[in-house]
Amino acid sequence: MSIWSKLMTAVRGGATEIGEAIVDNQALRILDQEIRDAGEELNRSKTALANIMAKEKLANDKCGQLKTKISEYETYASQALEKGNETLAVEIAEKIADYESQLATEEDVKSGFNQSVENLRKAVTHAESNLKRLKQQVDTVKATDSVQKAQAAVAARYSGANSKMQTATDSLDRIKKKQAERAAQMEAAQQMSEEHGDASLESKMKAAGIKPGASSANDILARLKAKKQG
Repeated sequence: MSIWSKLMTAVRGGATEIGEAIVDNQALRILDQEIRDAGEELNRSKTALANIMAKEKLANDKCGQLKTKISEYETYASQALEKGNETLAVEIAEKIADYESQLATEEDVKSGFNQSVENLRKAVTHAESNLKRLKQQVDTVKATDSVQKAQAAVAARYSGANSKMQTATDSLDRIKKKQAERAAQMEAAQQMSEEHGDASLESKMKAAGIKPGASSANDILARLKAKKQG
């Protein structure tokens, strides 16, 4: 295979990948449009069904009218025979035969319409059921897509060095460090204050084994004076 053939193959492959990427990115939009197209086809089918049902009704009405005519002319034929007018009776019978021929034709037409209506009704019902099921699945797919996008946004926000969560954690660590430094400074200041006050003297006495008692300052001074004189 020549280099140009390989390049052309690579170009076709790239075009295919781009086309697939576009289809994937627009999958829900394409699916929505396909459902709308299916709905329009279903509406056209319903319109066709309504037209056939109208023709079926007309054929059924025509059959009813012809049956009424046949029954009416049969009565006329009987009356003609009763009156002994065979010629008229034969003429009426021919008219009845013509009506019966028309009735047979209309019955065939009506039967064809009946079958068409039945088939179309089944097809429309089946299509409606499939379309409804498809719409339900699309709703589920859209909900899943929304949830996954939300999860992806959360994952992107709370992961990585530059994420909001990481930034917040760093800020919290800095605050804790500052608080620890401030607490250490306060503790050091407390120690310095104790060294220059009564607390420091008490610590020294405690270290020397001197326990606090009920002796007053005068008693202590008297003891010290007596010790010096002795």
